[in-house]
Amino acid sequence: MPYFSLDEKLSAIHRYQDGTEGVKSIAKSLGINHEVLRMWIRQYEYHGVKAFEKTYTAYSTAYKLDVLNYMNENGTSPNEAAVIINISSPGIIRKWRSQYHEHGLDALKSKKKGRLPVTDKSKKITKKQEPTEGSVEALQAEIERLRMENAYLKKLNALVQNKEKSPNKTKRK
Repeated sequence: MPYFSLDEKLSAIHRYQDGTEGVKSIAKSLGINHEVLRMWIRQYEYHGVKAFEKTYTAYSTAYKLDVLNYMNENGTSPNEAAVIINISSPGIIRKWRSQYHEHGLDALKSKKKGRLPVTDKSKKITKKQEPTEGSVEALQAEIERLRMENAYLKKLNALVQNKEKSPNKTKRK
C-alpha cells in the first residue's frame, strides 16, 4: 500500500464528509481498500488530526492484555478497539489475540528486536565442551558415528558389487 501524507488522508476524509462521494469511490480513486478509508474516517472522528501522528510504540505486556480485556468486556471488534484506543492497525490487535489464545500470556511479551551481537569465534570454541568419556552423551555420539560409518560402508559395498555385475564392463589392455 502506498504511503499517504496527512494532507492526503484529511482530503479523502473531507471528501467523504462533504457527502458528494461515497467511501468506495474515494478509495478507488486513491487506489486503496475501502475498509482502510473507513478506518481513517473513524479514527479522525474519534481522535481528530491527532489520530494520524506517527509514533513508534513498543506496547507492554500489561497494555496488550488491557486491550484484549477491554475487547472482551465491551464486545468490541479489533477494528473498533483500534479506533477507540488509537492503535494504527487492527491487525496488531488480531495478532495479539491469536497469540494469547494459542500460547498464553508469555506470547504477549515483547521480543528483542535487531541482530544478535557479534561474538568472538575463539570464545565459541572454548565454550564447547567435549562430553566426558563414558558419559551418556559421549556414548550416544559414538553410536551415531558408528552408524554413519556402517551406512557408508554398506553403500560402498553395494556400489562395488553393482560395478562387478555390470554388463557394460570394458576390459583395458
